[in-house]
Amino acid sequence: MTDDADAVVVGSGPNGLAAAVALAREGASVVVLEGRDEPGGGMRTTELTLPGFRHDVCSACHPMGILSPFFRSLPLGDHGLRWVQPPVSAAHPLDDQPAVLLRRSLADTARALGPDTRAYERLLGPLLGDPHGLLEDMLAPLRIPRHPLRMLRFGLQAVRSATGLARGRFRGERARALFAGCAAHSILPLERSLTAAVGLVFCMTGHVEAWPVAEGGSAAIARALASLLVSLGGRIETGRFVGTLADLPRARVVLFDTSPAQLAAIAEPALPAGYVRRLRRYRYGPGVFKIDWALNGPIPWTDPAVLEASTVHVGGTLDEIAAAEAAVWRGEHPERPFVMLVQQSQFDRTRAPDGKHTGYAYCHVPGGSTVDRTATIERQVERFAPGFRDRILARHVMNTADLERYNPSNVGGAIAGGVADLGQLFTRPVARWNPYTTPSPRIYLCSGATPPGGGVHGMSGYFAARAALRRMGRLPVGEFR
Repeated sequence: MTDDADAVVVGSGPNGLAAAVALAREGASVVVLEGRDEPGGGMRTTELTLPGFRHDVCSACHPMGILSPFFRSLPLGDHGLRWVQPPVSAAHPLDDQPAVLLRRSLADTARALGPDTRAYERLLGPLLGDPHGLLEDMLAPLRIPRHPLRMLRFGLQAVRSATGLARGRFRGERARALFAGCAAHSILPLERSLTAAVGLVFCMTGHVEAWPVAEGGSAAIARALASLLVSLGGRIETGRFVGTLADLPRARVVLFDTSPAQLAAIAEPALPAGYVRRLRRYRYGPGVFKIDWALNGPIPWTDPAVLEASTVHVGGTLDEIAAAEAAVWRGEHPERPFVMLVQQSQFDRTRAPDGKHTGYAYCHVPGGSTVDRTATIERQVERFAPGFRDRILARHVMNTADLERYNPSNVGGAIAGGVADLGQLFTRPVARWNPYTTPSPRIYLCSGATPPGGGVHGMSGYFAARAALRRMGRLPVGEFR
């Protein structure tokens, strides 16, 4: 039986482990309960295809991981984490012309954008004066920003739609495509307000740090956080599935690194009926269909420069990407989807046997879709890399049901913690002054369903831990009911 603790964290994804570390740093006794046999949530790596090929099961590339204000404050390198950075953050192939490359140098990136060189520099340059300060405000819940003038400058552009900003700011196809690929990380129709914010953030991050992969796989991030937690006196118990409050040990508070639906199912007896109903109305949005490949060589991109990038945005022009993302939101499966592709083994040779490579890709699909998108994704890659199919030794696919079975937080295959539009960005999971709290002073939510949303950055966990710490000392250790 687990000993009493100050805090219990349910789930060991990036936010659960971040919350546990933040609590342990303040001297709290913490136990993390993980239903699977190893911690990690969306940070796991295994041989999905063939022996010797190590694939990231969920998250693969980590621009927000290396730039996370909380992770930057932790000695994760001392616990085995090594970021491997490529020469180029993102490549965007186009038909019959060189790919667009998001390089760390603003000038080098802009120079390849033809008529939009100056326009791109004017748009991104002001955001790079103090990018870490700006990210501290961006990755925080709704509050008075610590850098109000920079946030105002960012916000005036960020509230726009990605298509509106791209068409209004840029004249050429190349700059528009680059911005569309970055904005499509929002998993929203690009005509919606605030999608410009996502495009700006991802473009900006590429000029601060090259988008890295974790050496050895994304599981290395989980191992480093877990090792740090244990060094601070925390505990992790695997194989401990939590289905009801009765499965929790005695503690002062419990933090759930879960979906709102899971929180409602587990904690319903301790929460008001109205709050539970609101949790169940939470919107998750589209899911993804994911493929991992074992390859007998690097992807044969028409433009070899694409091999310099950790991430490849496969989707063509702004108009093509916008049409594909809008179709998904209408419940359709576009013939030319936007594909997010990561080629980890180009930079991390621990991922595949000598001379071989891994490939990782997904496209957005309607939530709950079971349509097999293998041929469609591979056709899109082949469009910009003729002969790609001939490089495939084996593949492993996951549809939305597979993803949800693997990690129940991925409701309907949604990997980003839920819709982040105007109606739900700052009120996730429900509208509360402090979104990490619930009507029970002992129960908190610390997952990507709280601000700032999905991603491997740990900020939701960090802020949830701060909320719990403010109350924890006044609460007795006891059972949850």
